[in-house]
Amino acid sequence: MKWVTRILQAILALSYLMFGFMKVTAVPMQVEAFTTTYGYGIGFMYVVGTIELLAGIGLVIGFWKPRIAFSSAGVIVVIMAGAMLTHLKSGQGTSVAAIPLILLILALIVVIGRSKRA
Repeated sequence: MKWVTRILQAILALSYLMFGFMKVTAVPMQVEAFTTTYGYGIGFMYVVGTIELLAGIGLVIGFWKPRIAFSSAGVIVVIMAGAMLTHLKSGQGTSVAAIPLILLILALIVVIGRSKRA
């Protein structure tokens, strides 16, 4: 379980560094999705992007400090729950909402693997 957790942690770290960077740098695809598709403002996109970047950095630091990985993965669980609801609310359907669900499950595995009980 230890190596599975570390591999998933690395995958999530790279993913959230990329996702956050795309939002913070206002990639046109992200701007359009947040404003037109989801009905959110640009400011909210920057907030989500910053949180995703920090979570990705936390997962990287978490290789040496497991508590930080635990917290960062927990933040990702919350963000992905919100992403699922956003996709469903905007009418994109369950096939699009399945991607955040998968990422949520992977983050939950990291949370469990990095908890004191594991």
